[in-house]
Amino acid sequence: MELLKVNGRLNTKKLTIGILVPVVGGSIVGWLANRNSQEKYNKLDKPSFSPPAAVFPTVWTILYSAMGVAKYRVDLKNAQKSREIPAIKAYDFQLGLNFLWSFLFFRWGLRGTALVEMTVLLGAIALTTYEFFKVDRTAGSLMVPYIGWVIFALALNYSVWKLNK
Repeated sequence: MELLKVNGRLNTKKLTIGILVPVVGGSIVGWLANRNSQEKYNKLDKPSFSPPAAVFPTVWTILYSAMGVAKYRVDLKNAQKSREIPAIKAYDFQLGLNFLWSFLFFRWGLRGTALVEMTVLLGAIALTTYEFFKVDRTAGSLMVPYIGWVIFALALNYSVWKLNK
């Protein structure tokens, strides 16, 4: 429970919003982007390291929750300041890129464009993580698994793109 306390306080409203925005947003985007596209995706050649489809929603829910807690911690640390800090702008930017990728890859079938976009996304996540570390070490640490997963997803995206040119 200490993970959720910042300066000895727990703000359940901000915590709930912090978690629900990426989790619900990611679920809605996933549903919209993947609707009617799974049949096409299943027909694509995939690398041997491609995990079963059930892994993705589970991992993303965990990662989105961790991201939400990280943002919550940064928001609370920043509550005394009247201006938005670079960490929050970086977070919002990377979350937007994260949501865009599903449309590029699944809905529109632009796997090469999705690969380039994911490379930019990885840079944005790294920047967000760096900015979060400057505000709150725990928040920065919560972003590290996300970096690892996106590196894996980048390799998967590249392989699917290469195998299905």
